[in-house]
Amino acid sequence: MKISTITDKKEKRVAITPETTKKYINSGFEVVIPRGAGICAGFRDEEYVAAGASVVDEVPDADLYLCVKPSFEEELKIKSGSFLISLLSPFQNQSVLEKMSDNGIKLCALEKIPRISRAQTMDVLSSQANIAGYRAVLEAFGEYRRVVPLMMTAAGTIRPAKVLVLGAGVAGLQAVATAKRLGAIVSAFDVRSSVKEQVESLGAIFVEVESKDSGESSDGYAKEPDADYRKRQAEKLARVISETDIAITTAQIPGKPAPILITKEMAESMPAGAVIVDMSTETGGNCELSERDRVIKVGEVTIIGYTDFAARVAYDSSQLFARNVFNFVAIMVKDGQIDTLDEIVSATLLNK
Repeated sequence: MKISTITDKKEKRVAITPETTKKYINSGFEVVIPRGAGICAGFRDEEYVAAGASVVDEVPDADLYLCVKPSFEEELKIKSGSFLISLLSPFQNQSVLEKMSDNGIKLCALEKIPRISRAQTMDVLSSQANIAGYRAVLEAFGEYRRVVPLMMTAAGTIRPAKVLVLGAGVAGLQAVATAKRLGAIVSAFDVRSSVKEQVESLGAIFVEVESKDSGESSDGYAKEPDADYRKRQAEKLARVISETDIAITTAQIPGKPAPILITKEMAESMPAGAVIVDMSTETGGNCELSERDRVIKVGEVTIIGYTDFAARVAYDSSQLFARNVFNFVAIMVKDGQIDTLDEIVSATLLNK
């Protein structure tokens, strides 16, 4: 069975690395890589060849195409009857995915991998969010015009920066840990009361809005709160944000636009030189003022709206993504035959 990858100029990450190339070949696959596919992530063609892959100039005919995230700006040159295994953003790309399905391409959306113990080693969302949360802090600190940690010098004391992380999922917890390691005073907010202990275990302060509801859906994700909670949440966050130097937002609601957590008024109330990093601009953003893939200034506040935080650490994020995908393919292909009945594989299929 032949396996390959698809690359896009806007995506630095790659779904097959030299390391996983060896694993695929040892599992009986033929691996064919388009020339230069891994170069933006730091993997040379020679490394793929040394691992046993063939390197070609065109996208080859393959049975399985692995991809991080296709842009869909141009029609993908993959054959009918093959499988595309990727992050596909089905809510945002419904029409183009329906067209691909009509053309006989089987679609596996990796973001739909279920949150069960068997699937932990395939969880691309968590592996990429972990790196994205780390990188978001570095981007914020790079824009921040002051020192982050406490400094006591002969010339006087510099107070530490105050960081607020909104959303304590994988990305948020990594942002908390990274900001704390770099010396900031860190607080975090989440509608799920269950994450309080995790936040505090990292040495951060949990910003709590009291509620009788857990704020958590049956699958472990945050759910949209009611109007009364949202009102009290906005009042609490307005007070905290007015004293925050750096805010990092990560909040998402699966299948819906990202919730607005920082209003225009809240952003304008922040100290001069403050920074907001909105990690949710791909689904609309958590800050009312943020713009997708842009860095803007609103008064004295800088707002970063990148959608490619994990790709800004492309070497390591590719390594993790490729291992996740290998583990997925390992349960999908058995003895040279594709098994779509496995509960994990079946959950990802958009066209069964």
